[in-house]
Amino acid sequence: QVQLVESGGGLVQPGGSLRLSCAASGFTLDDYTIGWFRQVSEKEREGVACIRNSDSNTYYADSVKGRFTISRDNAKNTVYLQMNSLKPEDTAVYYCVADEFCLIGPVKGDFGSWGQGTQVTVSA
Repeated sequence: QVQLVESGGGLVQPGGSLRLSCAASGFTLDDYTIGWFRQVSEKEREGVACIRNSDSNTYYADSVKGRFTISRDNAKNTVYLQMNSLKPEDTAVYYCVADEFCLIGPVKGDFGSWGQGTQVTVSA
């Protein structure tokens, strides 16, 4: 069974850091491009970071560039999202997605394989 499980979310003060993990089972993460997306309530989903399986190049939304870092640990079959200098506007449910392509920015429709999400709340 193909499954993605996110963890590492929580409550953090502005300026703080969190590291999200995306663990895969049933398939090898390195065979896919992995993206991190976020969504606030019923608003549009946004791709914030991705790492390509073909060359491990990484891509980021302008809103997180310089603050977030996506990385992959093939031995653990896990992808991470290190989030530094967090802002209240980073508050959202964060999802990891396995797909063929990197998608950055607002996205619509169904695509890829999604985890269940992890809540990140940035508040004083």
